[in-house]
Amino acid sequence: MLIDGKLVESESGRRFDVINPATEEVIGTAADGTRADMERAVAAARRAFDTTDWSRNHAFREACLRQLQAALEAEREEIRGELIAEVGCPLLSTYGPQLDAPLSEAITWPADMISQFPWKRELPDKDAFGMGALSAREVWKEPVGVVGVIVPWNFPLEITLNKIGPILAMGNTCVVKPAPDTPFNATRLGRLIAEKTDIPPGVVNIVPASDHLVGEVLSTSPLVDMVAFTGSTATGRRIMSAASATLKRTFLELGGKSVYLILDDDGDISGPIEGSAFVCMHAGQGCAMPTRLLVPNSRYDEAVEIVTAAMQRTKYGDPTDPSVIQGPLISKRQHERVLGYIEKGKQEGARLTTGGRVPPELTKGFFVEPTVFANVDNRMTIAQEEIFGPVLSVIGFDDDDDAVRIANDSIYGLSGVVHARDLDRAKAVAARIRTGTLGINGSVWYGADAPFGGYKQSGVGRQCGIEGLEIFTETKTVSWPA
Repeated sequence: MLIDGKLVESESGRRFDVINPATEEVIGTAADGTRADMERAVAAARRAFDTTDWSRNHAFREACLRQLQAALEAEREEIRGELIAEVGCPLLSTYGPQLDAPLSEAITWPADMISQFPWKRELPDKDAFGMGALSAREVWKEPVGVVGVIVPWNFPLEITLNKIGPILAMGNTCVVKPAPDTPFNATRLGRLIAEKTDIPPGVVNIVPASDHLVGEVLSTSPLVDMVAFTGSTATGRRIMSAASATLKRTFLELGGKSVYLILDDDGDISGPIEGSAFVCMHAGQGCAMPTRLLVPNSRYDEAVEIVTAAMQRTKYGDPTDPSVIQGPLISKRQHERVLGYIEKGKQEGARLTTGGRVPPELTKGFFVEPTVFANVDNRMTIAQEEIFGPVLSVIGFDDDDDAVRIANDSIYGLSGVVHARDLDRAKAVAARIRTGTLGINGSVWYGADAPFGGYKQSGVGRQCGIEGLEIFTETKTVSWPA
């Protein structure tokens, strides 16, 4: 682990196994951090923020981020193989959101923005109390301080880079707690920071641990100013509750139950419908993946037939195979959870049209067949709760108003897709769906410059974009005699 600029073992000396979810084999071990390790890391981050000029030296921060970018790019292919082994993500996905897409801009865009960000804003001179004395006034943006970063296992490097890029660019220090299922990308990052950059000791700390509760130190410590978390809504609630004792700020990117909406003005719906099989990418383990397919009741049977065939064609299996779309679920626990939701769907009356089983030909690994449920009522458990597996629910609607009602009938509001031949109509429907991101007609909103986050119980705040920089700043208003 990386604590205060040094690569160290846990104070307990313990390590924990890391499992390849495609083979169920141990692929290595990681240092098993303790609460004492986390407290040391927090103290180091606090000291680095309070006693160095990291928060004020813009040019130095930019140079350090560019060093980190170069170090990551030099080990790109090693990272690619490592992600496939520990995350179980398909090789294909590493050429997109798992690696290449974030590596292209998650560090460089915030680095570029250091010199462009509006650190100061002038206000008009003002005689505030009518006493004839004018005051000059400015608004200053300053770093929030020490940020605790808690990262999930589904897109670990992508999420880590899209958090620490803005955090560091804005002048903060941080402590990163990776998921115990996928620590290697984070410990590699720590090594690169220690060995290949001039980032001062304590500015970035990496503390893996097999115990999720070690991360609670970040929520409760008075030395931490903010927690940035990506993961389940249930865990987000616990973090917000724990952080309330010290009134620390929270950025929470949480769960989703997004819709893939096909409006009824599409003549040939086969292309858009087939696109909904994308839910199988990385075995459906993505919070923004659309898992509710909404189709016109007038074309419901046709849509079910098309999507069932598309899911049956989706190739799953060995994630190192370049043609594989769907790899394994991350763990035995997640495997059992997804299978449990499939059973729940059947019990509540949904009709299974394909999948729903452990593939009989795959005797090792945490695999589930691509699964489609028809005759789904939006009130069913599989339509309301986040499954995080390759499971798609097909729901019918009568008209645009009904589609919007169903789309918004969820505690979540993270992402979604709308398809229609009439772009203006698609935009009008999109404007009524309460969700943080939406793609229309196959377009992609993703980017380091694009704010990402959710409405309702899908989270608080935004990652990336100008909003994703501002969230890691404080605001100070200053005056002096004009």
